[in-house]
Amino acid sequence: MDFSFLGDYKYFFINGTRITIMLAFFAVLFGIMIGIILAMLKISHNKILRAIASSYIEFIRGTPLLVQLFIIYYGLPYLGIQFPDFPLFGQNIGDFMAGVIAMSINSGAYVAEIFRAGIQAVDKGQMEAARSLGMPYLMAMKKIILPQAFKNILPALGNEFIVVIKESAIVSIIGIHDLMYNADTVRGNTYKPFAPLIVAALIYFVVTFTLSKFVGLLEKRMDTA
Repeated sequence: MDFSFLGDYKYFFINGTRITIMLAFFAVLFGIMIGIILAMLKISHNKILRAIASSYIEFIRGTPLLVQLFIIYYGLPYLGIQFPDFPLFGQNIGDFMAGVIAMSINSGAYVAEIFRAGIQAVDKGQMEAARSLGMPYLMAMKKIILPQAFKNILPALGNEFIVVIKESAIVSIIGIHDLMYNADTVRGNTYKPFAPLIVAALIYFVVTFTLSKFVGLLEKRMDTA
């Protein structure tokens, strides 16, 4: 198989990889924020808040990411929400933000269930002890419960990051110059339909494999701490 095109198009793959990693990073970051809020709502004693969180999670998990991406990409301009037209990381800010928002909303639903399971796995006596000492509920959750829950769910969060990196390939359909988009560009320019995809697959593997090893090391360090 001929990979001679890499000499001319290596920066396509490098820049695409950078966009993919940045997109996944922000999606998981905002997804964690959304997930924590949803998890807190779902375990609350208020039936309305629980219903709102459950409805959000079930709807997002029950609809394809592609549909959600199109709703955000075409829906925000329809509602009059416009992003400034300037490049960010070599990519139009509007397209990039649409991808981040869609993937954050999607990731948040899955992270919410991860956090909910992690919080409920912490011994209930921890909260009872904190409350008996006069600690407010939110402070007890922040200082006592969430740190222990985070330690329990670290592997699951690492897996979610890996999943987001792989799923981010779908954003190429709205013109974001991620790794998959640039690989398709190389395919069109070189008339090589297969080899650029092999290169993209290897890059995805290296990134996700490295991340999984990093999460594993972090998990071991937390176990020994």
